Amino acid sequence: MTVYRSHAAGELRSDQAGADVRLAGWVARVRDLGGISFFDLRDGTGVIQVVVDPASVPAASGLRMEYCVAVEGTVRPRPEGTENPDLATGDIEVAADRLEVLSASAPLPFMVDDRSDAEERIRLRHRYLDLRRPRMAANLQARSSAIRAIRETLDGMGFLDVETPTLVNSTPEGARDFLVPSRLRPGHFYALPQSPQLFKQLLMIAGVERYYQIARCYRDEDTRADRQVEFTQLDLEGSFWGRDDVLDAIEQVVAAVVERLRGVEVALPLPRITYQEAMARYGTDKPDLRFGMEIADLSEVFAGTRFRGFGQVLAGGGVVRGINAAARKASRAELDGLVERAKSLGAAGLVWAVVQDGGGLRSPVAKFLSAPEKAGMVGTLEASPGDVLLLVADSAEVASKVLGRIRLDLGSPEEHESLYFLWVVDFPVFELTEQGDLAPSHHPFTAPVSVEEMRERPSHAVAQAYDLVLNGSELGSGSVRIHDPTVQRAVFEILGISEDEAESRFGWFLEALRYGTPPHAGFAIGIDRLVAILQNESSIREVIPFPKTQSGGDPLTTAPTRVVDTQLGELGIDLAAATKAALSDRPAPPRRA
Repeated sequence: MTVYRSHAAGELRSDQAGADVRLAGWVARVRDLGGISFFDLRDGTGVIQVVVDPASVPAASGLRMEYCVAVEGTVRPRPEGTENPDLATGDIEVAADRLEVLSASAPLPFMVDDRSDAEERIRLRHRYLDLRRPRMAANLQARSSAIRAIRETLDGMGFLDVETPTLVNSTPEGARDFLVPSRLRPGHFYALPQSPQLFKQLLMIAGVERYYQIARCYRDEDTRADRQVEFTQLDLEGSFWGRDDVLDAIEQVVAAVVERLRGVEVALPLPRITYQEAMARYGTDKPDLRFGMEIADLSEVFAGTRFRGFGQVLAGGGVVRGINAAARKASRAELDGLVERAKSLGAAGLVWAVVQDGGGLRSPVAKFLSAPEKAGMVGTLEASPGDVLLLVADSAEVASKVLGRIRLDLGSPEEHESLYFLWVVDFPVFELTEQGDLAPSHHPFTAPVSVEEMRERPSHAVAQAYDLVLNGSELGSGSVRIHDPTVQRAVFEILGISEDEAESRFGWFLEALRYGTPPHAGFAIGIDRLVAILQNESSIREVIPFPKTQSGGDPLTTAPTRVVDTQLGELGIDLAAATKAALSDRPAPPRRA
């Protein structure tokens, strides 16, 4: 195979017994038994046990974990009773007659195996060691396999792989841009792309009818378990496409990735529900379908109620909604804790009730409810004795949001290994900000279902937008794009973007739209998130080779760091006095020679 290897360690099998081999890798574990040394040799394909006599092979003396070594020897069966069924190579070993230490290892900051419970910051500080661990190595393999499956699928469908710029103009896409100062044009800045959105639309205008890219993207926002300031996404776009064309292409891609990583077949087409249905039934636009506890509307059940807590809300145009949290042992304190949880989420309160034998209810409000109301509540929520029922009376938006969060608090996937994909379609074109202004629900280049409705009732307009959800996580978003410059200008006008501002920020794009732009649509999938779910990882950091921490820092390289005043001067940047004072007690990096 190479000058150091004739075979890969993890691919040796019993039918190769008697073969002379050259191997190279790392010492995973060393055992000295009466003058004979055994060590596990690990490379990128797996592990093989090596047996060596230090008396005849002096280099074997003093071996330590993670020494990088080269071995020459003969494959032989392990002695009966010493086989290791947990290893693919567990019934053979290599008897070494030559060993060379290629590189020694310093004492390890943590054990390089899957039993290590080192703190994450230490793991990230020594990420090159962390990636040697079998689980992390498997995650990198899975990531590579997923991207290979994506490319093979899209190449087979006639897509063209095109790179777009990473130094671009700032565009409003819902998060802060990372800005890059220009040395040649002082006072001017590039932005790192939050997505290739406008460039891929330009490619449609250019006649590239099917485009894709494994794109690096950047968003200056707070990181979470499923979010990083820099991330990788599959970005694609097609001309003369409608929504269903995009969904079909993406379904083929995710099915190929799942088959490659999990070895299972995804049933296509994937189910679809509208945004409004998702919010009403699950209280979220990314519902987890691995468990039930759907939200039900109980407004009709309590339409004539004398219970003021419900009656006043219904009279004011609100709703009563509830979930069946199933049978569970919950003390009065725990149930009252759910009331406080609902209040912390924005509800005025929460009503709990425990179904008793015979259909009766144990609840602080039971005495205020009529027998038909109790029966209607039990029937609507399909409750059985022992079930805990949770009700919220409020506006439709608040009731669903609060119950949706509590559903996730209490819910537990019945099938942890199962994959529940779901399309959520027909999102609003706009959403209200905390200040009461309209903002794009996805981005300002999304086509409405009805231009007339968008103009006349923008807060009610429905977009040709769609999200792909897997096990309660949003994998990606897409939409049919606006290809008519008149409609695009109307969107800017509704958003309060003046014609001058639109021309200043997007004039180059608006001009391009005037040159025979075809109808087009597209999508983007977060590759980090998809691979993390398929690898049963709770954080995308576990499938990113060199991720950032929650604060956006890199413990390995120490980025971000200060730069010397000379560099700032070259860029025409002078830090504010307050910033200089805050940094004055921190060490500056060494000046360049």
